[in-house]
Amino acid sequence: MKKDIRKISLEELTDWFQSAGEKTFRAKQIHEWLWKKSATDFSAMTNLSKALREKMAEHFVINPIAEDLTQKSSDGTIKSRFKLHDNHFIEGVLIPTDSRVTACVSSQVGCSLSCKFCATGFMDRKRNLDAGEIYDQVVMINKQALENYNQPLTNIVFMGMGEPLLNYKNVMEAIHYITSEEGLNISSKRITVSTAGIAKMIKRLADDDVKFNLAISLHAPNDEKRNEIMPINEENNLEVLMDSIQYFKNMTGNKVTFEYILFDHFNDSIKEANELIALSRRADAMVNVIEYNAIKEADFTKSDVGRREKFIRHLEDHGVTAKVRISRGKDIDAACGQLANK
Repeated sequence: MKKDIRKISLEELTDWFQSAGEKTFRAKQIHEWLWKKSATDFSAMTNLSKALREKMAEHFVINPIAEDLTQKSSDGTIKSRFKLHDNHFIEGVLIPTDSRVTACVSSQVGCSLSCKFCATGFMDRKRNLDAGEIYDQVVMINKQALENYNQPLTNIVFMGMGEPLLNYKNVMEAIHYITSEEGLNISSKRITVSTAGIAKMIKRLADDDVKFNLAISLHAPNDEKRNEIMPINEENNLEVLMDSIQYFKNMTGNKVTFEYILFDHFNDSIKEANELIALSRRADAMVNVIEYNAIKEADFTKSDVGRREKFIRHLEDHGVTAKVRISRGKDIDAACGQLANK
């Protein structure tokens, strides 16, 4: 059976070349073709002889993702369904605004966390994406950005399908190739990883001294309500989560962002605002307030503008930096919480 060449290290590839009687420096050339030049076929590796390219194709395979279906929203957002080599599907989104062009990428096929407001949470988790499949989303969405908006990506957010910290190894490897000089050389500061709150993995991020931004999908400021909408909270309650966030900040020096979807008359009262203020002060976190996007599987509704503005004003009056993230791509189910391979 052929090996997926993007799943073996440069060292392993060098060893293979040596055992095959080939010049070992070729391994570095191929590595560059895969991760710097984003080659998806050995035939594209033009500084290798035809014989060597054919030999590589006999022993190895590259499994790129393929664009299967693309939709463009009235606001310019582009959602893509990507087909994987084993016939699974994922979704990625290109989000253009006046100041930035962002790729929202997936880390798993489906999700196992079952958050009650998220369409992906109603899917089963089929499998983790490998590093190459995550990397490919960035490459392909960047191509869309250049073709449609004549500018490259400015930001990458791991806010698509799946929980990134439950696919830790592959996500970290993908980020390495996205950010390093041997890859796409995109600044770590332009990358945000969003987690529902896997406390032990947040501590592992801290121990690994990551340079990218971390966002916490909070959505409720007390255990009772968070348990109701996010089952992960039952084993990673707010006290455990806050401890891991403080550890992350102490180890890395990086602040986290709380993501907070406002649900009408569920988590949008002044009482909940006060609880959120306490958590934000404790974590030294800013808050991204997110508009809820309806899905057919859930009966939540978004807060009306009046309640939202009152909530945000209360946060700001108490020293918490709060920004409203207006959802884009709602008309094509591309907005926050809507990705489900429809």
